[in-house]
Amino acid sequence: MNIPSHAQILHKLKLYAQLVRLDKPIGSLLLLWPTLSALWLASGGHPDWQLVVIFSVGTVLMRSAGCAINDYADRDFDKHVKRTAARPLTSGQISGREALLVAGAFALVSFALIMPLNTLTKMLSIAAILIAASYPYFKRFFALPQAYLGIAFGFGIPMAYAAVQNQIPMTAWVLLLANIFWALAYDTEYAMVDRDDDLKIGIRTSAITFGRYDVWAVMICYAVSLGIIAAVGNHAGLGPGFAAGMLIAFGMALYHWTLIRHRDRMACFSAFKHNNWLGAAVFAGFVLG
Repeated sequence: MNIPSHAQILHKLKLYAQLVRLDKPIGSLLLLWPTLSALWLASGGHPDWQLVVIFSVGTVLMRSAGCAINDYADRDFDKHVKRTAARPLTSGQISGREALLVAGAFALVSFALIMPLNTLTKMLSIAAILIAASYPYFKRFFALPQAYLGIAFGFGIPMAYAAVQNQIPMTAWVLLLANIFWALAYDTEYAMVDRDDDLKIGIRTSAITFGRYDVWAVMICYAVSLGIIAAVGNHAGLGPGFAAGMLIAFGMALYHWTLIRHRDRMACFSAFKHNNWLGAAVFAGFVLG
């Protein structure tokens, strides 16, 4: 029996970290900002800090599990895409079985975190896991998989309301709708980077579906998303701090237009990554409001 060396163990752990994108936190932040915003609004600006910790850590864990499942589902496609060909699973450095075990481990730990919470939140967490696991397969047939991603990335919103209020008011579903349009905006920017490769291998993306109207579609989605959030904040009677955060977010969306209007691959990728700051501005607005 060969016992792996210390260096081999560290190398394997590094590969696992890359599999779940711990080296690329942008995805976790795109989940975290709307979840925390909902937590602040649901609790009237005074969230239980235990809930803040549970949802923050759980968001990272669930995003990590989703990345592992995504790479397993796309293992035969990613090898044909320049940006993803070197991923640990695609390049053969870890096996599909390992990826599924890692995904399962992260999902189980995430579920364990919410055990102290109410039954409704636990039920929603099961739905969240199923949505995250099924998302990668929507790219096979659904013309706008980014909309489904918006549900997966925004499911922390109804969960936050459930954890705080033990119910899911209409406000939670309206905020989830806003998150769907935001995901359509930022993930279309992301898909614009890989459009040529996706066309070759037959993956469906919003960048392909929108075609030459992709830039306009992104900007319309930003406008709808931020407009919905602004209406929610106004209905909740939030103050000038919220308005300031929303104005900054609208300004950032306009900045993204300057990045994507020429469809340069790296500029589109920069716009996608910059959505972290847009989400942070919205969250800051909720906190200050």
